[in-house]
Amino acid sequence: MNKKLTLAGGVVLVLVVLGYFAFGGLGRSLVYFWTPTELLAEGDAAYGTSVRLGGMVVPGSVSWSAETRELRFRLADEGGVIEVESAGVPPQMFLEAAGTQTPIGAVVEGTLTRRGIFHATNLMVRHSEEYRAPQHSEQRREYYRELFQGQGANSGT
Repeated sequence: MNKKLTLAGGVVLVLVVLGYFAFGGLGRSLVYFWTPTELLAEGDAAYGTSVRLGGMVVPGSVSWSAETRELRFRLADEGGVIEVESAGVPPQMFLEAAGTQTPIGAVVEGTLTRRGIFHATNLMVRHSEEYRAPQHSEQRREYYRELFQGQGANSGT
């Protein structure tokens, strides 16, 4: 009887230790997804918390310096706007959309500073799920015409 009790106690101890390792660090590794309105509503609790912030990039707000690799833009939703700054090279798709003043969805990971600026460590851009390989120059005009017609826009030609 004593051996069975010792064995059961050992099994329980191993399960507790495994449970601690499996779930104990989970809280530190979670990253929450918030909109600008939700993050601003958190007040002081939002500062320094690692979050994913998602919204639309405000057209005309993108400032990119290739020399310093500093990117600044505003991310907005229906009720809030947050200034975002990031170091590093942004995705090419982000810069192309910013240059055409096209609204683009983005998700940034990072923390909100007490200055009210979101310091991003990672930038992810929403893109179309439709992919086509690059076309030869004589086929590009037709490719864009098809693409715009498929999206319901007039080609203008």
